[in-house]
Amino acid sequence: MTHLSTRRDFLRASGATVALATGSSLFTNRLFADDTVANAAPTATADSCIFLWLGGGACHIDTWDPKKKGDAKAKKAGSYYDAIPTAIEGVNVCEHLPRMAKLLDRTILMRTCHHDVIDEHAAAVNRVHVGRPPTGTTVYPSIGSVASHELGARGEGVPAYVVMGYPSASRGPGFLGAKHSYLYLTETELGPTGLKRPADVTDLRQQRREAMLAELRRAYLERNPGQRRLEDYAASSIEGLKLAGPKFMSVFDLKSEADSVRGAYGGEFGQRCLLARRLVQEGVRFVEVSFNLNFINGTGWDTHNEGQLNQHIMIEQLDQAFAALIEDLERRQRLDKTLIVVATEFGRPPEFDGGGGRGHYSKAFSMVLAGGGLKTGQAVGTTDELGNVILDNPVSIADFHATIYRAMGIDHAKELYDGVRPVPITDRGLPVAQCFA
Repeated sequence: MTHLSTRRDFLRASGATVALATGSSLFTNRLFADDTVANAAPTATADSCIFLWLGGGACHIDTWDPKKKGDAKAKKAGSYYDAIPTAIEGVNVCEHLPRMAKLLDRTILMRTCHHDVIDEHAAAVNRVHVGRPPTGTTVYPSIGSVASHELGARGEGVPAYVVMGYPSASRGPGFLGAKHSYLYLTETELGPTGLKRPADVTDLRQQRREAMLAELRRAYLERNPGQRRLEDYAASSIEGLKLAGPKFMSVFDLKSEADSVRGAYGGEFGQRCLLARRLVQEGVRFVEVSFNLNFINGTGWDTHNEGQLNQHIMIEQLDQAFAALIEDLERRQRLDKTLIVVATEFGRPPEFDGGGGRGHYSKAFSMVLAGGGLKTGQAVGTTDELGNVILDNPVSIADFHATIYRAMGIDHAKELYDGVRPVPITDRGLPVAQCFA
């Protein structure tokens, strides 16, 4: 089957043709379903998003879309692990996802995501975060920055957007400006220590500093009106001072949680997921949690060569943390209000490389949505017997973004503005109709 760039292209090229030629309603119903979702006013169900990022390119056929088993030593293409049944009838996952297998009815497996970036990690990371190819004239905002711009924080004295991991332009605000950038954290227990003032700076001294700086800004802007970058920077620094207060800093005290809760989440990645739950509970709108900074297997999810050998350790840690997050949010009656996304820059092919690992593959790969009031308990799209070819319901990255925006009550058809230039909020993406009741 010829690969098509977007779900809309797929429907236009095959669905409409089949419907007109044969009278079949299969594709026309799909078209009308998409139009209904696309044209309806967005209804906010999820008020926060936790975006779990598997950096490096998690293998779809070794996790969420298992196929017939291969053999790395014999270079026989296929999945590396056995498959197990799940709470969704007829849907299997990798054997190292037993906890999630039991909770899969709280999720939607999106097994037919795709884009055209294969060989460059940074470009693929950027594509998934901003939802479109780069151009030479516009720096597009990330999905977290769009959420910040459109919705802001839910609570007072907290940021709208937090990234747990190292900063990068792909996660940045682009033309939306510094006000909608992220607060980034590398240590879950320390919090944003860079925002804290030195111990010898008293409240009175800090107030004098702020007053002097405010006067300098005012005078400069009076002489140079319309300096948006300075205005955004000033707003960000003022917000930073608020975040250094005891109210927000208390969110990072994970020891205040019961030992049983902390234990349920597991290791480093799990503790980040626990912190993400605490952050959204406090009012943060969008939290990205990166897995992992320390590369358990030497390569992270980029399982070339020997990286394949210990891939199961990462899958098991993902399984524990993801399941604990779902159950914790459910206990707190927050799962329907919190959209959990498991995303990665691309998948991996069924063939094994010379070292027994896998290369990159972006023509078909899996991402996961959970909670958020979506119509969970299903897998969207199918791939062929090796996970190489999309057989139905292709989901472009623009569609993926549009689905997340709609779940959060953001109009996926809205135009933002880069100066006076209108920029569609997605790259002509449509929400995936099956995700909504």
